[in-house]
Amino acid sequence: MSDPLRELEARYARLKLLYQSGQAIHATLASEKALPIALEEAMRGVRAASGSVRLLNPTTGLLEVHAAKNLPADVCEAKLHLGEDLAGWVARTGKPAHVGDTLKDPRCVRPSPKICSILALPLEVSGEVRGVLSVESDRRDAFSGEDREWLEELATQASKAIQNTWLHEQSQLKARLFQSLVSVGRTINSTLRLEEALQAITREACTLMQVKVASLMMVDESREWLDLRASSGAGAAYLHKPRLSLAESLLGSVVRRKKPLQEENVQQSNRYQHVEVARREKLVSLLSVPLLQDGEAIGTLNVYSGKPYVFSNEEIQILSALADLSAIAIARTRLYERIVDVEEQLRQKEKLSALGWLAAEVAHEIRNPLTVMKMLYHSLDLKFARDDPRAKDAVIVSSKIDQLNKIVERILDFARTCEPQFASVNLNELVRELALLVRHKLANQNVRLEQQLETPLPATMADRGQLEQACLNLVLNATEAMPHGGVMTILTRTLRPSPDGSMAACIEVEFSDTGHGMKQPQAKRVLGSLLKSTKRHGTGLGLAIVNRVVEAHRGQLEIRTRVGQGTSVVIRLPLP
Repeated sequence: MSDPLRELEARYARLKLLYQSGQAIHATLASEKALPIALEEAMRGVRAASGSVRLLNPTTGLLEVHAAKNLPADVCEAKLHLGEDLAGWVARTGKPAHVGDTLKDPRCVRPSPKICSILALPLEVSGEVRGVLSVESDRRDAFSGEDREWLEELATQASKAIQNTWLHEQSQLKARLFQSLVSVGRTINSTLRLEEALQAITREACTLMQVKVASLMMVDESREWLDLRASSGAGAAYLHKPRLSLAESLLGSVVRRKKPLQEENVQQSNRYQHVEVARREKLVSLLSVPLLQDGEAIGTLNVYSGKPYVFSNEEIQILSALADLSAIAIARTRLYERIVDVEEQLRQKEKLSALGWLAAEVAHEIRNPLTVMKMLYHSLDLKFARDDPRAKDAVIVSSKIDQLNKIVERILDFARTCEPQFASVNLNELVRELALLVRHKLANQNVRLEQQLETPLPATMADRGQLEQACLNLVLNATEAMPHGGVMTILTRTLRPSPDGSMAACIEVEFSDTGHGMKQPQAKRVLGSLLKSTKRHGTGLGLAIVNRVVEAHRGQLEIRTRVGQGTSVVIRLPLP
């Protein structure tokens, strides 16, 4: 057989081997499997005795062995700087190295007596050197120019495989992070207390980012300091470190700039304020993102790794998304706390209003017999001699009766200030705001609220504050009637005037519950005097106050109830 034919067959065999090697390398998307396969195929293709694949660590800038075969343990564990040894030279220059005798090449700093020839090629991903593929032989000049060409082609295939595996791993990481982010969002928004929400945020940040410590710091009211509000994984040294100045600290710059910041090693940073704390806690890399609320930074969410690490853009985006969710959760919990405060204020207002109504009724009930007493006393025309002790007693009795009468008049004058101040009110808006106010109380008592609001609903003339108080009383009464949960329905509708003129046009607001209901005598009694309540719990004045408010608005109150089937309370207000 002629030499050209043999060369052609040999070339065909090498191309076939290259194709098979490429197929084997691209058969997996896991980098921990792809790299050993690439090394195995490279050694088989050039008949090498040993080999390694080193990749550049972006955090440390060192070349680290990710796959090796037939190499001593110390060689596999060695981490090379760029330019150090032959592999470091290839990584720094981006050029291949073909060494026939390692003892004669100065680039081979630590030549092994068992390695005489080396063929090393750069692994490039997107035009940047990301690693080095090296194969060795125990024979001098073991590799030919054809071996080098073949290995260069294989290195190209390996580089593409590395890029594909990295892209695949990044996609999996993104999918895992976003899936975790959804779960984290549910966890954070499941609590209504601010401190519980902050603890949940740091706890989930640790899990989501797989870091050693997570902390949340918030700007104080003076906007001069950052205070630690919650943390997860932190030790005593971190928990008791001094507060940070917003103007001078590293984390303060995150608030001022409203942008994420990362520090590769806080133990060696001149900008980090508590280096000793970081060393004691073994904190290394830091990523901090701002908590933004209405365009203003209210704090920072921080994560620390326990080893040198560079957070990727995807991780920064994920932590920023978590910070956005956290800011929403913080705003929600603060709003809930304000709603609880407002609800408590309304309850206090209800008690004060009840006392006002009660005082007015007491004064009214006292004034009538007091007037009779005064008239009878004066009709007696009691006159005694000056030296009779009863004369002085009679004067005292008369003055005290006048004093009591003045007190009663002052109480009645004060009660008259509760008369409604009429203005245009949309009852649908009032009901919606009321539903927002009591939604947490209803949820805690397992009461479902249904709203059946007629749209559009004409406005009516009323005192909004008194009407809100009356409606709140009805909602609280309905909730108390359903201690084990149930359904409360609020309905609004417009009623046209009756043909016979017995009823004018009006608006109805109906509050229905599925509670235990009342007997008819009890239903009549609750609308009567404030002094005749027999309710065991609460003030017992709720429906009586509602009735007084409705009467003051020239309206009507109707109760429909059956024991065991619930109660409906209807308020009818005239249209202007």
